[in-house]
Amino acid sequence: MAPGSLVLLLSVLGVLEDPALGDPGPLEDVVIDRYYIPRVCLREVQMGDFVRYHYNGTFKDGKKFDSSYDRGATVAGVVGVGRLITGMDRGLQGMCVNERRHLIVPPHLGYGSIGVAGLIPPDATLYFDVVMLDIWNKNDKLQITTLSKPERCNRTVENSDFVRYHYNGTLLDGTPFDSSYSKGSTYDTYVGTGWLIKGMDQGLLGMCAGEKRSIIIPPFLAYGEKGYGTVIPPQASLVFSVLLVDFHNPKDGVFLEHLEVPESCKRRAVTGDFVRYHYNGTLMDGMLFDSSYSRNHTYNTYIGKGYIIPGMDQGLQGVCVGERRRVVIPPHLGYGENGAGDKIPGSAVLVFDVHIIDFHNPEDPVEIETVYRPEGCNVTTHDRDFVRYHYNCSLLDGTRLFSSHDYEKPQEVTLGTNKVIEGLNTGLLNMCAGERRVLIIPPHLGHGESGARGVPGSAVLRFEVELISMEEGVPEGYLFIWHGEPPASLYEQMDLNKDGEIPAEEFSTFIKTQVAEGKGRLMPSSDPEKVIADMFRNQDRNQDGKITAEELKLKSDEDQEKIHEEL
Repeated sequence: MAPGSLVLLLSVLGVLEDPALGDPGPLEDVVIDRYYIPRVCLREVQMGDFVRYHYNGTFKDGKKFDSSYDRGATVAGVVGVGRLITGMDRGLQGMCVNERRHLIVPPHLGYGSIGVAGLIPPDATLYFDVVMLDIWNKNDKLQITTLSKPERCNRTVENSDFVRYHYNGTLLDGTPFDSSYSKGSTYDTYVGTGWLIKGMDQGLLGMCAGEKRSIIIPPFLAYGEKGYGTVIPPQASLVFSVLLVDFHNPKDGVFLEHLEVPESCKRRAVTGDFVRYHYNGTLMDGMLFDSSYSRNHTYNTYIGKGYIIPGMDQGLQGVCVGERRRVVIPPHLGYGENGAGDKIPGSAVLVFDVHIIDFHNPEDPVEIETVYRPEGCNVTTHDRDFVRYHYNCSLLDGTRLFSSHDYEKPQEVTLGTNKVIEGLNTGLLNMCAGERRVLIIPPHLGHGESGARGVPGSAVLRFEVELISMEEGVPEGYLFIWHGEPPASLYEQMDLNKDGEIPAEEFSTFIKTQVAEGKGRLMPSSDPEKVIADMFRNQDRNQDGKITAEELKLKSDEDQEKIHEEL
């Protein structure tokens, strides 16, 4: 109402109540004082509308003749169809929800010359203080307002879906009657199966997970003439502010979204593979319930064997090393109606963003890729050979672990002596000097479930190796072997000064001469002097610093006598 109209109305009321001006005579129409008008008025009462309101009814002297407040129940009726006194019919038109009015109803628009026996005398002017609580019409439809909506919405609610949502429920005047938030849990139910009031069934259709809506439901799509308990009166319009937390259908399977797939994917995970992966686990509304990153440790498990929830068992099938994948799991393939702990509610849809670090199968061999092999490669490495090589070691996700280039010289090892992990030993066999390889070593041929310093448990390792040089080895248990038959009179030739005994220096000189002349070879080592010293110590059986003819024995003779290993 414009300020001028309000001033005019107040002036009229003042004239009516000013004794000095005399009685102006009977009123011809209802006098309306809109003494409170809400800032927001989405709808005004029109003829044919159904309304609910509270009122106090008094005479001019202030004596109360009726009050809906005293009865503890609102008045409900249709405006303009003769079910109300004419003055009330006219006085309610144009009202907004929560608007308050003073009405002065003259007798001919009230109960006239007859009145109401024992309650309202004939020709009584009636004064009403009215507050409008609800307005609706039989032609009304559901009113849906989207308050917020996620940017991404791959799917919306359909009939037969199971939904989990939070809500605040109020009457049209703002009076709250219920809230899921106060209960500390979502409201969980099926849509379109008759478990909800019709208006909510309709109002939830088409929603996205994470969407917020305001849903205004007319009474005939809500609780109608009966209302509900003491909190929802008969013929009440309901206003729900709804946040859809998640939804699914009992027929749903696992939904996969491939966020990042490596260009090169030589192999995909299958049932029986052991997978190491990182993940963030959230509910559909984005609430984080678990993360391997927070523990700084991958989740390691076999897939397809029932060690993890069925949805994840399915969701990890076919992954590549390095792939990032979103796995959306309905509750019947997750933790079901009971949920898990205090972070995963019952019937919750789970969203896992996973990053595959590596996977392998317990039957996997070492995977060998030859990057470069020199031409004319006739001599290759074998067990017991002494090799020098450079290497870079990393995890399959590229995490660098170790490198021989960090040191002054290449790595050295005698193959087949259990000095390196089995997979690396295998990968260094049958190589030429100058050859380069990439080795993929599964954990059972690497550092196993326990890992090693700097190497996670059950990690697949990637080695880039380059063979620098190789020296032919000797059989296991030998420190020196002859290229032909040993001298017939070995002791006499070894006793260079012919004094009947062989000290360490004389022994060393003789062995070095044999090597230099190509008659035999030492066990390959970075320290030949140590090998010769070990040989002398083995022959000097009484440890008196010299070898006698009785002490000197060939390794082949010792093997026959089962005494001990030497030459």
